[in-house]
Amino acid sequence: MQATRRIIHVDMDCFYAAVEMREHPELAGKPIAVGGASGRGVLTTCNYPAREYGVRSAMPVFKAKQLCPQLVILPVRFSLYREASHKVRDIFERYTKLIEPLSLDEAYLDVTHHKRRGAEIAEEIRATIFAETGLSASAGIGPNKLIAKIASDWNKPNGQCVVSPSHVDEFMRDLPVRRIPGVGPKSAARLTEMGIETCQQLQGCEKTELARQFGSFGFELYQLSRGIDERLVQANRIRKSLSNERTFSHNIETLEDCEAALQRQYGEMLDELRTSAADRKIAKIVIKLKFSDFRRTTAEISSHQPELNTYLRLLREAWGRSGEPVRLLGIGVRFAETHSGPEQLELALT
Repeated sequence: MQATRRIIHVDMDCFYAAVEMREHPELAGKPIAVGGASGRGVLTTCNYPAREYGVRSAMPVFKAKQLCPQLVILPVRFSLYREASHKVRDIFERYTKLIEPLSLDEAYLDVTHHKRRGAEIAEEIRATIFAETGLSASAGIGPNKLIAKIASDWNKPNGQCVVSPSHVDEFMRDLPVRRIPGVGPKSAARLTEMGIETCQQLQGCEKTELARQFGSFGFELYQLSRGIDERLVQANRIRKSLSNERTFSHNIETLEDCEAALQRQYGEMLDELRTSAADRKIAKIVIKLKFSDFRRTTAEISSHQPELNTYLRLLREAWGRSGEPVRLLGIGVRFAETHSGPEQLELALT
């Protein structure tokens, strides 16, 4: 019989801001954010004192300053965050090789092969991260990715939550539908109109009705509301593309704010290209948008150079296809098929 999987989702607490707080101990206790300093810029993240004022990631700087005039905004330093992320990844590798990074600050770990309890492993990983980096992390432990990811947000910051296979039904029963990954304000409002607030209520819907209301996402909702997720932790895949995606806690309403968010993600993506794919030749550059009504669109162009102006042009093209606010923005590259030869990636990074 196949062993029940034990998946840990580790999520660093306000990662960029936490790294900056570590580097600036004189700012202890003050509301801090990381992001663009200009009024048209947006925040990458903020610490918990800032969140008490209603400040959130992806929020325009001018709005954050209105909510919290004393907010300290620090510039983004990707190399510093990547260094901290690499140290955390090194700690993960002491426990498993089945690691699926989602971003610099979160990853799935499959620890099914361990004889020790998942909760014990997660506790030790979190303690080691703090001891060696000075940063705190939260974790969720469950039988699949869905449960682990939801659980990792349960006792933030610096906490963890365990959901055993026998408690999945109970865990999902009273879970608000808005806690399901992928359910944003628009779909949550539509579910509310249908009289659905919890997963138990969602479980009472026919699959065909959910498909009629939400398209292909309706089939996902049918499974997810029951805590069903068969996805494996994917490690060491041959990378065919590289992207930076961000689902915003609040939908982006204007093209100007979307452009500001794109510029932030562009810097993160270039940093990833420098460090993990400098030997790969780029074939295409890509923009992906998911709108508040869950429709998706992409725009791409053949190019060997991931230039910012080209991304901005693709963004304007994709944005013009819908009048809806944006809930997810992704930018990325598709790599050329690998072959022997002298050609290598040439990045315009200066």
